[in-house]
Amino acid sequence: MVTSSASEPSMNQPSTSAPPPPSPSTQDTGLSSTEASARLAQAGANAMPDTDRSPWLSAFKKLSAPVPWMLEAAIVLELVLGKQLEAAIIFALLMFNAILGLVQETRATATLKALKSQLALNATAKRDGAWKTIPAADLVVGDIVKISLGGIVPADVSLIGGEVLLDQSMLTGESMPIEAGPGKETFAGALIRRGEAVARVTATSVRTKFGRTAELVRIAHTASAQQKAVMGVVRNLAIFNGGIVVLLVAYALFLHLPWNEILPLVLTAMLASIPVALPATFTLASALGARALAREGVLPTRLSAVDEAATMDLLCSDKTGTLTRNALTVAQVQAMDGHSQGEVLALACLASSEGGQDPVDTAIRSAAKGHSPGHPLRIQTFTPFDPASKMAQAMTQDEKGTPFNIVKGAFATVAKIASPSQTAIAAAQALEGQGFRVLAVAGGPPDALKLIGMIALSDPPRDDSAPLIAQLHGMGVRVVMVTGDAPATAAIVAHAVGLDGPICPPGPIAANLRARTYAVFAGVLPEDKFNLVKDFQSIGHTVGMCGDGANDAPALRQAQIGIAVASATDVAKSAAGMVLTKPGLFGIVAAVKEGRIIFQRILTYTLNSIVKKIVTVLFLGAGLVMTGHAILTPLLMVILMVAGDFLAMSLTADNVAISPKPNVWRINNMTRAGIFLGLCQFVFCIAVLALGIFWLHLPAKTQQTLAFVTLVFSSQAMIYALRERRHMWRSRPSTWLVISSLIDVLIAMTLAMTGLAMTALPLPIIAGLLGASVIFAFVLDLVKIPVFARLELV
Repeated sequence: MVTSSASEPSMNQPSTSAPPPPSPSTQDTGLSSTEASARLAQAGANAMPDTDRSPWLSAFKKLSAPVPWMLEAAIVLELVLGKQLEAAIIFALLMFNAILGLVQETRATATLKALKSQLALNATAKRDGAWKTIPAADLVVGDIVKISLGGIVPADVSLIGGEVLLDQSMLTGESMPIEAGPGKETFAGALIRRGEAVARVTATSVRTKFGRTAELVRIAHTASAQQKAVMGVVRNLAIFNGGIVVLLVAYALFLHLPWNEILPLVLTAMLASIPVALPATFTLASALGARALAREGVLPTRLSAVDEAATMDLLCSDKTGTLTRNALTVAQVQAMDGHSQGEVLALACLASSEGGQDPVDTAIRSAAKGHSPGHPLRIQTFTPFDPASKMAQAMTQDEKGTPFNIVKGAFATVAKIASPSQTAIAAAQALEGQGFRVLAVAGGPPDALKLIGMIALSDPPRDDSAPLIAQLHGMGVRVVMVTGDAPATAAIVAHAVGLDGPICPPGPIAANLRARTYAVFAGVLPEDKFNLVKDFQSIGHTVGMCGDGANDAPALRQAQIGIAVASATDVAKSAAGMVLTKPGLFGIVAAVKEGRIIFQRILTYTLNSIVKKIVTVLFLGAGLVMTGHAILTPLLMVILMVAGDFLAMSLTADNVAISPKPNVWRINNMTRAGIFLGLCQFVFCIAVLALGIFWLHLPAKTQQTLAFVTLVFSSQAMIYALRERRHMWRSRPSTWLVISSLIDVLIAMTLAMTGLAMTALPLPIIAGLLGASVIFAFVLDLVKIPVFARLELV
């Protein structure tokens, strides 16, 4: 199959709509071009449908969310009041949010397209009685195709002639290649390791085994923690500030204020309630994290995966090709009496083909280097592995010309001609019970072969698998193995990498399964992996999935953080949220660490945004009670939004300490902390305003300037108190944060001193207020620690 934008029939289409199987006569000559074209028109191309979302739909969704809705309502109110400049500024903020998110999403989509490659661009099919090379997308049910060494099976097929060695590890998770002859069915995407065969196409497109897997990928979806966090913050702010605004309007009506004063007051309160830069900050923080991860050999294809890595508490990992090398090696050699292990390997090597892609012969040749059979042997004839006899054979002669035959093959087959002892049979059974593939090696005169030894083959763990699992456990992330391989084989690898624990018995997996119940899930199908991830998510886990094959793709897509290893298929890479671009697994640890850094930065910004929105609305209400008029104009509120909210985005590059355990978005606790700290800042602002009104006797317009400068300075104090979960001097703020703070303060001071967009405020008052804000920051630093500890905001 290939990736295509062509429309495809549904997986649930009735089987009666599929083309009929070919008649016996067509199996010899293949389909005619006319019949093939008719079937192609009926069934559609042998390709997966393109599910990319329209750019226009993506843009629309960026403008159809709670924060954009609030900004759009504010724009309408500004225009109603004739405030074109303010409306234009808010529109610019709205577009900035949307464009930033759209640009990052477009980059991720481009990355996905670059990672997708066609599994089989061309196929050799018999059409009109002749072999022709045609696009794999043009194959139809009933086509006769030829598959050979090094090729990829282009559709689901049934073999009708020839013998091949099939590597289906990327589809089924089985680490061992399988022999296939006439009558054997195999699936699109399987790799031909040896031989050549003729086959009849039985299924194409979404009706193939891989196509059904791809359908699971299409429907897999889970809301990101980022989406939930933004929605939670907006919801809580809307509830709290909405109540305050209602009281504000009620009090204004009680004072009999004219509507031309009430509407600007409502607009100012609405602007004060909008966390305008929150979505953009989440996107920017994730984008910076993605750039940092790219330097570590981790390529995020979905930005949400970056911050999801911080909250991941469970990693489901595939075995073959992920925790293991997906390459057979000699694990053990058992020599019979009178022979050595080196002799067993050397003789087995003589009965192995040179070159080629047979993984068994490759493993034996590699292990036999440096070993000799004990006496020189010269090969006379060599018979490669025959699937029918399940043996390979080399006829040799020694220096005297004495014939010496060597046979290598399945133990049960060799045992019929070499008469092994009971000890050898028991040893072979013990090795097979441990999940090894056991080969027997026999040698001697043609009519008197004797068992020389046995070779156990396995797919060994990667060198970095065990350290990775140990490091993740130390970071509070539990790891479980989820594989399509047999339980015995999975148990060996699990023990080797440090996943000691019960193995889930084969069969249906129980619902509401606890992650700590089993360490290994073996013999699972792609839909089992997909459902297992969903089950873990349903009981509150943030799930990561690491895999390399097409059989892992649905689970990779469903998991909050899907990770495809460097050697993964393009299907797996397309489904994953992150792709490791360097060999090894330590990119997973790098992703977790970077995710936790991003989480702390976003947490600081979110807390600061909650505090700022709460204190501003409370300040507006208290100011109205104290003065009888609005203490902030819509223009001043817009300046606060631009200078405060967007300059505070520098927190996305701040220096932070990562937490030792998975992070959790505790939105309600964040709101409680925001209300408490907002009340602290509110008391400070009210005290300053009271001094300005009752001691300095400032006129109404100057009171508005004082309120503006007070909010700017106290908000900067709040940022430096919030950026550390413990005392603020434990880490140095980043250069970008310091620069943005200086810009924010200088803008406020310049506007206040020059009287631009507001009434001028004397410099001594500004300087005194700046000094008081510094003292306020240290007071906040003492107050916040017990609050954060009680509400578990670490």
